Amino acid sequence: MKFLRLFAFLCVCLRPLPATDDPASQIEEELKKIASVYATIESESADPVPATAAIYQGAIPGMLRTLDPHSVFFDPDQFEQLKQMQSSERKGFGTVVSLLPGRVIVLQTIEGSPSAKAGLSAGDEILGINTIPVRYLDIEQLTQVLTEARQKEAVLDVRKPGNERTVQIKMSPALLDAPTVDRAYMIAPGIGHLRITGFEQPTGQLVQQTIEKLGGKSLQGLIIDLRDNPGGAVQSAAETAALFLSPDQLIFTIGGRNTKPEQAAVPKGVTPYTFPVAILINGKSASASEIVTGALQDHDRAVVLGEPSYGKGLVQQVFPLSALSGLALTTAFYYTPSGRSIQKPLGGGQLGAASVMARGPFHSDSGRPLPGGGGIQPDQIVYPAQQNRLQIVLDATGSLTSFAGEYLLTHTVGEDGQATSEMLDALKVFLSERSIQPGVADWLSNRDWIANRLRQEILNLKFGVARGDEIELQRDPVIQAALKKLRGAP
Repeated sequence: MKFLRLFAFLCVCLRPLPATDDPASQIEEELKKIASVYATIESESADPVPATAAIYQGAIPGMLRTLDPHSVFFDPDQFEQLKQMQSSERKGFGTVVSLLPGRVIVLQTIEGSPSAKAGLSAGDEILGINTIPVRYLDIEQLTQVLTEARQKEAVLDVRKPGNERTVQIKMSPALLDAPTVDRAYMIAPGIGHLRITGFEQPTGQLVQQTIEKLGGKSLQGLIIDLRDNPGGAVQSAAETAALFLSPDQLIFTIGGRNTKPEQAAVPKGVTPYTFPVAILINGKSASASEIVTGALQDHDRAVVLGEPSYGKGLVQQVFPLSALSGLALTTAFYYTPSGRSIQKPLGGGQLGAASVMARGPFHSDSGRPLPGGGGIQPDQIVYPAQQNRLQIVLDATGSLTSFAGEYLLTHTVGEDGQATSEMLDALKVFLSERSIQPGVADWLSNRDWIANRLRQEILNLKFGVARGDEIELQRDPVIQAALKKLRGAP
């Protein structure tokens, strides 16, 4: 009976792609082989092998590996967790922190959030989280601990700047509204900058509202920062792209073996912005962010700078199966208006073949050649600035953040947060007391960078991380390259 139940389960869960000659017969033959292998393992293996381990962890994942890494089988427990995640609300404490190996420093607390109500403030250092000492944890472990702490009441051991005594703070998570357009300001005369961290239902409307606050149609240029943007709601990406494209222009197409071809185009009657646009991407820009970038690049509507994007253009569906299990399966792919596949070929399997269905050559509306092969290739490759040894040490130890917190306790700084000579001298003493003693040549060659970074940390702690980010972006080589392009430089 166990053998028959196993065979019936496989018939429901394992659904290979149909073959051309009598697919039903071929499926039956292949399933018999799998069942025969398991029957032999069950009777002859040195150690007993549970059916759930053999099927859930072996046969089914092995089959899916021939498709693509994004098609996943969920056993009953995993499928239940997935459904809970999809229906759960976003909770947190409303705290922006700087994470370093063994250190967590608070940069900002959101007004009215649990952290602000509990007394946590900029410059505080979190030494322990729910009795777990922070000093022994690396970045990945810290991220995991902080993520778990947001699920229920957390007890933090906190040290305030200039005070060696540790205080204990209790917080309960609450629903938070984190807008996906989280940074927007004028980065140069007439040129705005906005950052989109993800795409959710209101993102398109938020982008439009933000542009209007920056100046709307009077802008001379706009930098849209999609670096580290993992994507999100495709409809929201289409709405964002439509702000800059003409009515009826194509935004993307969808194609798959058993999927009816679909297209998304700019609605009729819209009035797009016409100022020049630069889009910034990197290796973590994926999915919906690649749809926006590809559409504006194909229609010659934006210059794209940075690093090649991730290359994820999948349409996935979740299918409930028998025994309370489920299957997330890739059913189609996204293509840019010129026909480029956003999904990178992954080699072998169905995805490797299907993702190159639309073959080049590819061209923009003006006839400019465009590279295919998956992902979005920037029009100009620009890499982030590389740090030297002293800069790495100062950032890795959190020394500038710690000094800024202590300095603000006893000093008043202007709204521009400029690092004065007196402040830099005090920093040298602070670093020396912590066994960081750069040579004269090192200090002089890095003085401008140190002053700039210190100014950033002062503004982070006094006015919030948005002000500090403005300073950081002023020395960002990708931003500087975008400004040159928008000003007409070759």
